[in-house]
Amino acid sequence: MNLKQIAKDTAKTLQSYLTYQALKTVLNQLGETNPPLALWLQSFSADKIQDSEAYIQSLFQEKADLALRIMTVREHIAEEITEYLPEMVRDGIHQANMQHRRQHLERMAQINMPHPSSQSEQQPTSDPNLGNSPS
Repeated sequence: MNLKQIAKDTAKTLQSYLTYQALKTVLNQLGETNPPLALWLQSFSADKIQDSEAYIQSLFQEKADLALRIMTVREHIAEEITEYLPEMVRDGIHQANMQHRRQHLERMAQINMPHPSSQSEQQPTSDPNLGNSPS
């Protein structure tokens, strides 16, 4: 397991996700202030956002002001979340793992435990009066 490579890949994925969130923010702002530009940006971004750095580069060639705006918003989001993000990720994974284990154990217990009604039907009694109340 190459932890440095995992960290690098995670950082790149997070960077792309923050670019996507910055784009959403800018689109919302433009939707209120300049709807035609919002439509243009939405159309331009449709299939390009997967690789955030290539997306930013291509946006610079078309409309540098929007590229700068998205970069600024992305940086602001990153600064705001990096303080508590590692703890949230650790806690989220821990909670999710506990939930998955609990559900797995519950399923295993249901499979391994016979139903009480089927147990009493399957067990013959040697005393025909067993279970009958005395008269």
